[in-house]
Amino acid sequence: MSALGALCFTQQAWEQVLAKAKRALVYLDAACAESLHWSCGSGRLLEAVGGSACDLREFGPQAAGGGPGQPKAVFVLSCLLKGRTVETVRDILGRSHFQYCVVVTAVGHPAHLTASHLPAGAVAELEGQQPVFEQLEEKLCEWMGNMNYTAEVLHAPLLLAPVAPHLALTPAFASLFPLLPRDLKLLNSARPDKRKLGSLAEVDASTLTPELLLQIRCLVSSLSSFCEYLGVREECFSVGTLSRIIAADLANYAPAKNRRKAASGRASVVFVDRTLDLTGAVGHHGDNLVEKMISFLPKLPGHMNDVMVNMVELTALQTKEENYTMIAPGCLAQSNDTAARALWESLLTTKHKEALMEVRRHLVEAASRENLPIKMSMGRVTPGQLTSYIQLFKKNFKALESHCGLLQLGLAAVQTLKHPMSSKWDNFLAFERLLLQSIGESSMSNVLNQLLPIIKSFSQRTSDDYSAEDLLILLVYIYSVVGELPADKDLDKAEEMVKMALTVVFSEEPKLSPLLQNILGLHRKIATNSGD
Repeated sequence: MSALGALCFTQQAWEQVLAKAKRALVYLDAACAESLHWSCGSGRLLEAVGGSACDLREFGPQAAGGGPGQPKAVFVLSCLLKGRTVETVRDILGRSHFQYCVVVTAVGHPAHLTASHLPAGAVAELEGQQPVFEQLEEKLCEWMGNMNYTAEVLHAPLLLAPVAPHLALTPAFASLFPLLPRDLKLLNSARPDKRKLGSLAEVDASTLTPELLLQIRCLVSSLSSFCEYLGVREECFSVGTLSRIIAADLANYAPAKNRRKAASGRASVVFVDRTLDLTGAVGHHGDNLVEKMISFLPKLPGHMNDVMVNMVELTALQTKEENYTMIAPGCLAQSNDTAARALWESLLTTKHKEALMEVRRHLVEAASRENLPIKMSMGRVTPGQLTSYIQLFKKNFKALESHCGLLQLGLAAVQTLKHPMSSKWDNFLAFERLLLQSIGESSMSNVLNQLLPIIKSFSQRTSDDYSAEDLLILLVYIYSVVGELPADKDLDKAEEMVKMALTVVFSEEPKLSPLLQNILGLHRKIATNSGD
């Protein structure tokens, strides 16, 4: 596969959107916004839109409609055009003055036919036709208030957010999580008259809930479009229950079967359930700077895979926290800056020490090209050293503008190194190594007893101690490493003591984070009470 395959595929898909965006009010959902962010940037879309009266808006029930001077709307959506999504489009059109509406969906028409619950024979007869899109076009004209207005519904495969040439994410499917043994109860409750499932090994597509099966079909539809772009005939392999089902659905997907007959290339696609490596997800490896950036810095609003970089240091404002909200944050995605993108790709694949040296080298070279008075220094890279290089650009607006992408990554490195979590990360790493050694040399009950002294309530904790979330991360790490455990009285006793200690911690927390509320089920209780 070409190194630029994912990026070119996504940019080509966005070209379809850009071609429709001229002088339009554009609504994007979060997943499509993230795809745009990593592939060509919002500036490219604004450039295609043009006109001062048109802008970009977040798609949602509360989105404002278009005024009299905004006759055209483009909706860019990552999901199926049904249910609440279509209702939201209808409501926005109802409070607007649009005469021309374009709806772009990242999900292909075959998946929409699946969502219509048509028999297999009827779906086969409709091959090559797009009745679902055509019916929606008529509805759009009706909702705009005049059947002579113009409406278009089309598919653009906006599946990927290409973070790097060899790494692409799928924001629209971030919530698609592998099945767990506890999910068997839900699956069995949906089939009261059929044989009960005894294990995950017995689960197949026919036993899934309609909602999950439809989500899988949307993913398969998008993956098939990507394979079509690459011109490959894929051979699928899987590890894990949900991966097995997805791989089988892609292999049996009717449009994919026809595509594979004409494909000249070959590709192997490996699906792996994320639950098979929970240790990797919660471990603190310490070798990659990007991992720390994404873990420490605040998330960019509406994004799952990028962060906010405080840019105040490069402005005339004093570097006070209250001024942060006055300056638009920087980020890690630099789709339109070739030099910054090269540095970003290097940071993804190098170790922590080498990554800092790369940041320093790029800053020095950029400063030298701009004839800035830089003082060379060798040895260990420090936050102060990087900051001194970055500050040189502050005094030269032209240089600042030319190297803005590089400076954002440089500031991200500085703020990561200075972050309070940086030292705690090293403590995590050391404790995890100690736990691994203990697990190999003693029983699980002894390991939990080692954990007990560091479980401290809010009133007892210092800044160096582990928070409630940190403790849960350590527990996930321990149990993921150990796997299934045989029944043991000492282990039962140790687990009860840990549970009691955690109960005290949770009860004394002055404010539980959204994650803890979710784990403890408090968000559901709050929603229920507010509904009453």
